[in-house]
Amino acid sequence: MLVLVAPGQGAQTPGFLTPWLDLPGAADRLAVWSDAIGLDLVHYGTQADADAIRDTAVAQPLLVAAGLLSAAALGDVAPGAVAGHSVGEITATAFAGVLSEEAALGFVRKRGLGMAEAAAITPTGMAALLGGEPEVVLPHLEKLGLTPANVNGAGQIVAAGTAEQLAALEADKPEGVRRVVALKVAGAFHTRHMNPAVAELEEAAKSLDIADPKFTYVSNADGQTVATGEEIVARLVNQVSNPVRWDLCMETFKELGATALVELCPGGTLTGLAKRALPGVKTVALKTPADLDAARALIAEHASA
Repeated sequence: MLVLVAPGQGAQTPGFLTPWLDLPGAADRLAVWSDAIGLDLVHYGTQADADAIRDTAVAQPLLVAAGLLSAAALGDVAPGAVAGHSVGEITATAFAGVLSEEAALGFVRKRGLGMAEAAAITPTGMAALLGGEPEVVLPHLEKLGLTPANVNGAGQIVAAGTAEQLAALEADKPEGVRRVVALKVAGAFHTRHMNPAVAELEEAAKSLDIADPKFTYVSNADGQTVATGEEIVARLVNQVSNPVRWDLCMETFKELGATALVELCPGGTLTGLAKRALPGVKTVALKTPADLDAARALIAEHASA
């Protein structure tokens, strides 16, 4: 059984879209999307520096566009399940047919702008804790006033909070944590700091044309499968101020009988987690078009099963 997944913010790197523009129709597709949302995706995906694409309002549409571009390059794919990490859920939503590609990009543009505005209120950020046991890490984060914004499984929890709280974490790591790594994001996503963006997304969702998913959709909120498009979009709205439970998503992949996992561009993060948490599941991360053949071979072997 094949699972198709899309990465979240922080996966982007300068120039990562450059090789994808060589694919037939890719540049035209990006140009149409850029005009629709008022953001030059080609420029930001090929020429902009790390600071420019760290901007939440830029990074989020760029990641969704990259994911959809790489999904189209795979050809017809019928996965057993789809999921996305954080903003990657919007990519998964479009791939599953809940929203059109254009609607998904318009929605993520509003999400990115709303979250950037919320992040500007107070200096906040996120940091990944590598190692440590949840029963030790979680109470320690609570003591420091931090939120476990991403519980990713495979020994990784992402803490979010103010700059001062993150500095305190760096100076006082929980027992068992090897490293604290600051993430390339510009705010404390999936925490109360993002509450101002929720109302904006609730309003934006009212005008969306929503369909039920064509494939089994696994939600970040609790790792459960969601059968209706209306419920998926409602979860997308509330997701920005609530933790991502990728650990529970991977538990569901296991329960569904996953045998293979393909991560859309810019892949690497979620396949890394899967290799540790889902032993025996074959993985391919789409980083450049050179990875497409390996992904297609894996899809041919596992999608029909």
